[in-house]
Amino acid sequence: MTTPIRVVIAEDSAILRDGLVQLLLDRGFVITDAVSEPDALRSSVERDCPDVAIVDIRMPPSFTDEGLRAAIELRRVHAGLGILMFSQYIETRYAAELLADDAAGIGYLLKDRVADVSDFVDAIERVASGGTALDPEVVTQLLGASRRTDSISVLSSREREVLSLMAEGRSNVAIASELVISAGAVERHVTNIFMKFDLPVSQSDHRRILAVLRFLDS
Repeated sequence: MTTPIRVVIAEDSAILRDGLVQLLLDRGFVITDAVSEPDALRSSVERDCPDVAIVDIRMPPSFTDEGLRAAIELRRVHAGLGILMFSQYIETRYAAELLADDAAGIGYLLKDRVADVSDFVDAIERVASGGTALDPEVVTQLLGASRRTDSISVLSSREREVLSLMAEGRSNVAIASELVISAGAVERHVTNIFMKFDLPVSQSDHRRILAVLRFLDS
């Protein structure tokens, strides 16, 4: 029997917060807490040790970037905690900092662009298992904000497309479907990306995370 994923929700909108709680409870998640401000989030994570924190970016008191800064702090203190930023806004500076050391277990979705509940649930599960789940628009803006493009200049246009989809957390099969190419072609592109980035052979998905970090390097 699979152990349910334990989730804490930090969202200042009471309606959205309660909606997320009910949605996730209905799908078998355990909600350890649902809070409306960063200090309560910090206390909740310390007390309940959830697997994933779903965090809005703009929270009290100033409604600017308190949620994202709290998420960065929590990752430093609780290394195994998955973070899924869920916001209407893209904050490139602090988002790049959140991803800077290790993108494993990090997600960033835009509220207005989540059209399917199953995609949202899948993103939580990927983050909980150490994967990534980045909205394509987030990837685009993070890459545009990067001051270093030399690291990906060695890639072909197709390899950049594949790497962008890897950053979203897509599997090789999903990438093949999106680009309308064979799974074998995706595997060859991924292998080429690893070789060009000089990433060592691994039996896990760790190289995919390292490649995403290289892609988002700022």
